Amino acid sequence: MRAIEAPLQEMEQFKELNSYLDKPFACAEVSGCADSQKMHLINGLGKDTRYRIIVTYSDLRAKEIYEDYKFYDRNVTLYPAKDLIFYQADVHGNEIVRERIRSLRRLIEGRPMTVVTTFSSLMTPQIPIEVIRDNILSIDRRKPADEAKIAKALVQMGYEKNYQVEAPGQFSIRGDIIDVFDLTEENPYRIELWGDEVQSIRSFDILSQRSIEKLESIEIYPATEMILTPQQLQHGMEKIREEAEHTVKALRSQFKTEESARLKNAVDELGEQLQELHTTTNIESYIRYFYEEPVSFLELFPRGNSCIFIDEPGHVQEHANAVETEFRESMVHRSEKGYILPGQMNLLFPVQQCIARMANGRRVLLDTLQLPDSQNMFSPEKKVFIEAKSIAPYNNSFDALVKDLKNYHQKGYKVLILSGSRTRAKRLVEDLRDHEVSSFYSEDPGKVLQPGDIMTYYGRILKGFEYPAVKFAVIAESDIFAEHQKKRRKKKHAYEGEKINDFADLKVGDYVVHEDHGLGVYRGIEKIETDHVVKDYIKIEYGDGGNLYVLATGLGVIQKYANGGDEQAHKPRLNKLGSPEWTKTKNRVRSAVAEVAQDLVELYAKRQAAQGYQFGKDTVWQQEFEDAFPYQETEDQENAIDATKKDMESTRIMDRLICGDVGFGKTEIAIRAAFKAVQDGKQVAVLVPTTILAQQHYNTFSERMKDFPVRVDMLSRFRTAKEQKKTIEDLKKGMVDIVIGTHRLLSADVKYKDLGLLVVDEEQRFGVTHKEKIKKMKESVDVLTLTATPIPRTLHMSLIGIRDMSVLEEAPNDRQPIQTFVCEYNDEMVREAIVRELSRHGQVYYVYNRISNIADIAAQVQKLVPEANVAFAHGQMQENELEKIMYDFIDGDIDVLISTTIIETGLDIPNVNTMIIHDSDQMGLSQLYQLRGRVGRSNRTAYAFLMYKRNKMLKEVAEKRLSAIREFTDLGSGFKIAMRDLEIRGAGSILGQKQSGHMQAVGYDMYCKMLNEAVKKLKGTETLEEQEEFATSIDLDVDAYIPTKYILNEEQKLEIYKRIASIENQGESDDMRDELVDRFGEVPEAVDNLLRIALLRVRAHHLYIVEIKGGNGEISFEVNRNAHIDSAGIPKLLKGFGQKLSFKTSGKPLFLYQYKKDEQAEAAARQLLKDTEDIIAAMELVLLQKS
Repeated sequence: MRAIEAPLQEMEQFKELNSYLDKPFACAEVSGCADSQKMHLINGLGKDTRYRIIVTYSDLRAKEIYEDYKFYDRNVTLYPAKDLIFYQADVHGNEIVRERIRSLRRLIEGRPMTVVTTFSSLMTPQIPIEVIRDNILSIDRRKPADEAKIAKALVQMGYEKNYQVEAPGQFSIRGDIIDVFDLTEENPYRIELWGDEVQSIRSFDILSQRSIEKLESIEIYPATEMILTPQQLQHGMEKIREEAEHTVKALRSQFKTEESARLKNAVDELGEQLQELHTTTNIESYIRYFYEEPVSFLELFPRGNSCIFIDEPGHVQEHANAVETEFRESMVHRSEKGYILPGQMNLLFPVQQCIARMANGRRVLLDTLQLPDSQNMFSPEKKVFIEAKSIAPYNNSFDALVKDLKNYHQKGYKVLILSGSRTRAKRLVEDLRDHEVSSFYSEDPGKVLQPGDIMTYYGRILKGFEYPAVKFAVIAESDIFAEHQKKRRKKKHAYEGEKINDFADLKVGDYVVHEDHGLGVYRGIEKIETDHVVKDYIKIEYGDGGNLYVLATGLGVIQKYANGGDEQAHKPRLNKLGSPEWTKTKNRVRSAVAEVAQDLVELYAKRQAAQGYQFGKDTVWQQEFEDAFPYQETEDQENAIDATKKDMESTRIMDRLICGDVGFGKTEIAIRAAFKAVQDGKQVAVLVPTTILAQQHYNTFSERMKDFPVRVDMLSRFRTAKEQKKTIEDLKKGMVDIVIGTHRLLSADVKYKDLGLLVVDEEQRFGVTHKEKIKKMKESVDVLTLTATPIPRTLHMSLIGIRDMSVLEEAPNDRQPIQTFVCEYNDEMVREAIVRELSRHGQVYYVYNRISNIADIAAQVQKLVPEANVAFAHGQMQENELEKIMYDFIDGDIDVLISTTIIETGLDIPNVNTMIIHDSDQMGLSQLYQLRGRVGRSNRTAYAFLMYKRNKMLKEVAEKRLSAIREFTDLGSGFKIAMRDLEIRGAGSILGQKQSGHMQAVGYDMYCKMLNEAVKKLKGTETLEEQEEFATSIDLDVDAYIPTKYILNEEQKLEIYKRIASIENQGESDDMRDELVDRFGEVPEAVDNLLRIALLRVRAHHLYIVEIKGGNGEISFEVNRNAHIDSAGIPKLLKGFGQKLSFKTSGKPLFLYQYKKDEQAEAAARQLLKDTEDIIAAMELVLLQKS
């Protein structure tokens, strides 16, 4: 774009610098640079080179540059550094590898590129780029392909085989279908083969597993940066073993037996892992044994065609030396303790060597202040000073901007104003015109500014800058409005069709509930053949040793039993088949449920009738206040905010519940509602369960309201009696706008002048008496309740009309994925993790779940890291002692907090970004999930270390654990995170204690189903069919099952059965068929029959048919006695089928159809299914009552 590039050409220093850079080994230092102006200069200087490499000093700064440079080059890439110290872990997230391979891909494809990286990534040895290029797998529709070869190649390229592709770096093979998720792509590929012919290649959506677009050919890039041929593997292992023998001997001679044994084990395991399991997860630190000549990142770029820009060389040198020292110290420690081989100690390229390597190309150093020669390791040949200034921010003051622009115009400056959206850029021109400043908007890339011109343009940079020498200024939108840079949001794919996870999780041995027979144990799927007809049955074992076989198509009547408790600890009692006990239990629960439903409906009616205060529409202040929110709101957040405001502006009394995980932005919604209430002269009370939380909310509210005339006060134990008394008096007089407090707010002496809004945080944690008081307050004021307990969907449905609910499921944008490492417990790792976190002034959570010796662990950690301030906390401490420790931790006085899993729900400490979990294998995934939410609350990378005890047994279950932890690495990658038992815990808290006993009796799903029915009944929204509770079963002599060769994996098979069983209409049936073809290939006849029968069941149910039985020449249709059908149509129906169809009324009402059975079994089955469908269609025509 000429408008921004042209002014540089007018600068003498720039021209001089540009011509100097024609020299192949030029090295220049440019001082006087300002923040975003560096990008402007890099863009100008790098115009003639194909590859621009920007080297900076920290991951955070690299990210900033990356965002900032996007304005000049949409295709800029980020090349993050590997975390060398923790590369011994068993698993890590592949986020970093993914970014790195994406950059290498651009390089291999030979496209011009700008890459942003840190100096530490130049110090890491890499495999030559040719190796990656040779290992790209190309698949073309026009060329033959061999499935076995493709699988072998993918394994060598670092892809992991899974039965269903769920994350980048995985592939799966089902029959002739290969799915693979290339690390460098947004969506995975599906390749369908026919023998060795490629039938189709298409990309598909990871959530729905459905295809997106057809492709002619694809290239799959490696998923690892360590690609080894079998020969290299063999050769490298020999070297490692040889060195290990020497080292083990040396250690033994120093009587270090533990260390020598540790090293020997490590090497044996490495050999086993590489040669038998073929996994290359953590061998980056052995690169020098496998590759004689590893290369540095800079050597990957063609010489002479690249230019290196070094951002703040002083900082870069400091960072480089720090990395080198940290690595060296850590490696010395490790080799002494027998964790590594001596050869791994010289893994990194030394700083000096990296700097020397840079001399092979052009370099430009950019700094604000020139570095003294004695300190500059890059030894520049030419030094240039360019005068540049950053624009001082206007902090929302439009008048100051207008004044400056008039001034610029008078002086003949060329001014460019950048705005993040086209509409805002255009609106700015109008706003300026109103203030008598002439400006224009243009998207013409060839436009050159004339002196005195003010132009607005669409684009975003972090900060504005000006060059006084050539009278040119660029003003960024963030300079004008004090908004932090907001991230652009990816569009959320609307994902149709609930992904049923509860059944995917069903394992043999789990408890299940059958609606008519009660609680049993699931024993797997069995094929049973009767009269040459094959069907899949689900086997359930009951209390008296009896077995029940349920047709896999009738899954609707079975639910997984879950009660919120720990099923291992309290084994539920199995029911006996055929005993009346289950019916009794059901009836008992049903009456209890009716009671709950009654309460809910009454409450609802009362609230609808009552009149509440009607708040006014949003004011300008409200708008300004909301714009000052430093983050991008998520879609869910925006919806919740709108809904809350609508409630406040209506005459009804608001009672809204906001559910969302910790850190998903619930508080912001409350803050905006509170501000709105204060605008109307009302007071706001914020009620929280703990003193700590009160303090946190107080800090947050005060911080957000500081620029506005709003008084925020707090009532809690942390305030002296005198302070409390003053607050209470001021509340009564109406001088306090917002008060935040614990249950102290509920005391009788707290009176308000005019309370308009009550915000309750974590309501389920208040006691019964407090709840009653809250209920009293609720009757007349608007209430907003926040909770972090995920609310179960099913329950959500039944409560939907009673409480308005907003659910936040989307994680905020700038949460970094948490780097998760799974590793055996070792002191070195713990020490380094803590030291590293402290060195960036952060804090650490250390989770240890046994109170008996938590103090010993604290002492042990203190010994490992003497410089840290270590404290421990657990739930059996005195409340005020616990509060004090937590308070100190929030204030940053404690560096490492060793605590049981009570790390307070809802505590938000952005400064804690490392978590170490001791014995992580003994915790449930849901616990790990909850704990995981405690770190990574800011824009720094967070680390989670899941440690387990050294134990061979774990290696066997490692597969299971690792796959689970994979989900756990990518923050909110949104796959099955809301785990089942979490959902149930949420249910208990909504229903209150009394009800959770009933829930345990029948299981969670069943309870929800009953509650739903009871609420509908009372509201009178029930349909006639629902009042007559009956199930329709179909038993036809037709093969209807999913063959094993079609879907091999039993979990997937169950999921598909469950989804087929829940088909409601023809549209859903067609969708299901399309999905099956897409995911598993052509649908076999047995599966097609299954789909047809599922649809038949729905149609028969509408006709009040209880059972259809067919085979051996007759089909019977049993009708419910109380069927609401048009009986006058029966004679017409019978006439239509002649003698074949008859109707019996004695005993059970029954239609009987007789036909001649075909001798050939397959033809007979087809005939039977077709006849049944025809009869049902005829019945629908004449028997259904016209509504």
